[in-house]
Amino acid sequence: MNSALREVTAVRYVTPLRTGGSVPGVVEADDLGTYVVKFTGSAQGPKALVAEVIVGELARRLGLRVPELVLVHFDPAVAEEEPHQEIQDLLRASAGLNLGMDYLPGAADFTSDGRDALGLDPLECARILWLDALTANVDRTPHSTNLMTWPTNGHQPPRLWLIDHGASLVFHHRWETAAAVAAKPYDLRHHALVRGVPALPAAAAELAPRVTPRLLREIVATVPDAWLAAEPGWATPADLREAYVSHLATRARLMPDWLPTACG
Repeated sequence: MNSALREVTAVRYVTPLRTGGSVPGVVEADDLGTYVVKFTGSAQGPKALVAEVIVGELARRLGLRVPELVLVHFDPAVAEEEPHQEIQDLLRASAGLNLGMDYLPGAADFTSDGRDALGLDPLECARILWLDALTANVDRTPHSTNLMTWPTNGHQPPRLWLIDHGASLVFHHRWETAAAVAAKPYDLRHHALVRGVPALPAAAAELAPRVTPRLLREIVATVPDAWLAAEPGWATPADLREAYVSHLATRARLMPDWLPTACG
């Protein structure tokens, strides 16, 4: 399997999205595709993009639905007509390589406490919950599910698509304590898909054996060097990639210590 992310070049900046703190933007690219782009110049910085790539690609390899991720070459000149100064500042700070997610036309935000939740497959919910527990995702709550339904069809159960994983891998914000939290239990009390708890053992039995060092190395290899080069304490991006592999492989091995078993 070719694990490299495709690269495209932005040719038109369409509009900013103000639903999150990072202010991503919709862009059109030279492959005729439309993407939601998260910018390196945002307040969250490159680490959020690293988490997006690692967790998003891991989810895809585990059979979950994630819009295609691409690397977007961005020249702020394509957005020179953007009228808002703060957006212009963000875009000028993001010249170069950024991260795009395939735009899903007509997709709708998933609401975990409404009609959307009817007909959900408990095992699919458990798979997503297990992934979030493994990667310490703190941003999949009823108020911010970071799930979309697409295509929308009122006559069928919702098809869930996972988005926005920048708040995962919280350990990489303090590498000096990463080893100490490798077995940290996951708090699922406020997770959007707690309905999946009964199926968690089945999901864990299915997914955990697939999270191997080989798979993790293939995934972290897709992260651009530029997003890894400035991390203090690591001599090279290759060393930092191996640290991600080691931490996630260790956490998968220590699953009995952190796997949630109840909502309480």
